[in-house]
Amino acid sequence: MTLSIVKNNEQSIEDLAGEFLKQSQGKWKSQRRYYTLNKDIEPIEVVSFLEVKCLAAGAKELIELARSHQLQSDDILKSGFLVSWESQYIKETRKPSIGATVFGLLGNKLYRDRGFATSSPVTAILSFTNPQTMCLRTEYGGSVFEEEVKLIGTQYRTRQTIISRAGEQITIGQYLEERIA
Repeated sequence: MTLSIVKNNEQSIEDLAGEFLKQSQGKWKSQRRYYTLNKDIEPIEVVSFLEVKCLAAGAKELIELARSHQLQSDDILKSGFLVSWESQYIKETRKPSIGATVFGLLGNKLYRDRGFATSSPVTAILSFTNPQTMCLRTEYGGSVFEEEVKLIGTQYRTRQTIISRAGEQITIGQYLEERIA
């Protein structure tokens, strides 16, 4: 069950997300493993270092994000965050991945300047099973990305992403993230 109905005395989805992201602010070491289903492919392991920074209303990144999504006004996104990363693949010949992405909150939507598998702006639908567990559903390019991010105390997070195409689950990503600063 997700918290998608908000009663008068409860926080809105946007408020829950804002608080969740404030608690996620900082530097993290992420140990990831991607499993490809229905294929004889070994799991892919990745170690990433992430930095999560909160963005306030009026931040140039949020203004640019609102414009890229053609929202009603440039200053409609009142909060968001910037995530930067540096990833190293284990047992893979892939080059390290370095990048950043901007997220903005509005109602039950999380606007992003890019998706996992696209450089185009994407939108995720937010829900919560409890205040420590944020769920995201993003659809683009014929794929569905369902993600659950769970805060475990103040030092750890877990994430799980299920990627589906044509109604069939094709990849599961599992992550253990430890706060390092």
